[in-house]
Amino acid sequence: MEMEADGPSSEKRMRVDEDEGGGADRISDLSDAVLGEIISLLPTKDGARTRILASRWRHIWCSAPLNLDCRGLARCGELAAGVISHILASHQGPGRRFCIRHGFRGYRADTVDSWLRSPALDNLEEFNLHCPRQHQVMLPVLSEPFFRFSKTLIVATIERCHLSDNTVQGLQFLQLKQLSLEMVTISECSLQRIIAGCPALECLLISYCSGFRSITINSVSLRSIGVRAECRWACERKFEKLIIENAPSLEKLLHLDWSSGLDMSVVFAPKLETLRCSSETYNIILLGSTVIERLRINTLATVVSSIKILAIALDILSLDIVIGLMRCFPCLEKLYIQSFETGPNNLWRRKHQNLVRCHDIRLKKIVLEQYYGVMSQVSFVTFFVLHAKVLESMTLGIEAKNSNEEFFAKHRKKLQLEKRASRGARFKFTTGKCFRNVWDIKDFDDLDLADPFTC
Repeated sequence: MEMEADGPSSEKRMRVDEDEGGGADRISDLSDAVLGEIISLLPTKDGARTRILASRWRHIWCSAPLNLDCRGLARCGELAAGVISHILASHQGPGRRFCIRHGFRGYRADTVDSWLRSPALDNLEEFNLHCPRQHQVMLPVLSEPFFRFSKTLIVATIERCHLSDNTVQGLQFLQLKQLSLEMVTISECSLQRIIAGCPALECLLISYCSGFRSITINSVSLRSIGVRAECRWACERKFEKLIIENAPSLEKLLHLDWSSGLDMSVVFAPKLETLRCSSETYNIILLGSTVIERLRINTLATVVSSIKILAIALDILSLDIVIGLMRCFPCLEKLYIQSFETGPNNLWRRKHQNLVRCHDIRLKKIVLEQYYGVMSQVSFVTFFVLHAKVLESMTLGIEAKNSNEEFFAKHRKKLQLEKRASRGARFKFTTGKCFRNVWDIKDFDDLDLADPFTC
């Protein structure tokens, strides 16, 4: 901070600056350990630039937990490789995060191996391996030096790689809590071995992987599972079946595809609260006996009272399908619906009288995308307006051309909002995003949300 040489005015200005936080350098007064933690949260370039702030900061980045993201360090692969090698050779602190974009010229296999063996990455906690899209056919083999982090890794993201049976054999990640595999080629036995070798695993994301047809989950720690099964580019076996055999802690199970067929079977998951699926999810077998086929209840042997949040993608908006799911999930509180066609009339006054009389609709929140105001949609929405007694909010996504008072007034009347069963319910028309769809749910933070679909 610059100051005037003397005089009361300068002292007064100094006191004002300090009061407003612009005078004293309080950040530099923090301990090296605290400053190092702060720097480790910054992007790699920004963390390195802190060295030029003052002499107090020059040594901190080199001794702080290393957050090394190779993306964006340099446009030229060979130049970036040189920068990475220099950072790893000079860094004295522990390894926190290493993100590498494999496949550029200059990123030779022996170079990558030497990086992974570097003492600067000792006790690494987070590892991200990204291979460029243009290299997806040339799947690199994840090298053995990576597995020296098996006792310290907490987060692992691996994209466009091949994991061989020999490499995976005997592998255990004792501290790993989050694992994401995207466009990875791996055999069924190796995938099962990895999951079984992660006793602390809480979040599992599997996207467009190949080499296996089914996965069986037995994990006491898993809380969230997200899967994308469709994998058009792979020539290997394709993912077709997910079996949750024993998952006492599982809370979220999300099929994150628009259209790919997948069989899901849930044998034991007593805490399962959040479910996402589509009308192209072939079969969902719950508790070994209740069968949902393309979102239609085929066999309702046992209701599943744990489900409170449900997101569905329908080819055709169908009240019959939704009511069937409500019967299966009697404690459902939040319902998110994507539909691509309006379909039949969704008449309900005679057809669902028994449900209205006997079933307690517990829905508190309903979100419907692509509301055009056609008859089938009006009938669908009106059912809940008139019968959902504890409803708190309903959001209807509309086209921008319909965002006008004339449309609002017309549909307030059509939907009979003045007769709503829940007097405190709020109804909203929006041209923005109604809720987060499958493309928005990409990483662990998304799955970790209490409600992953809330915008």
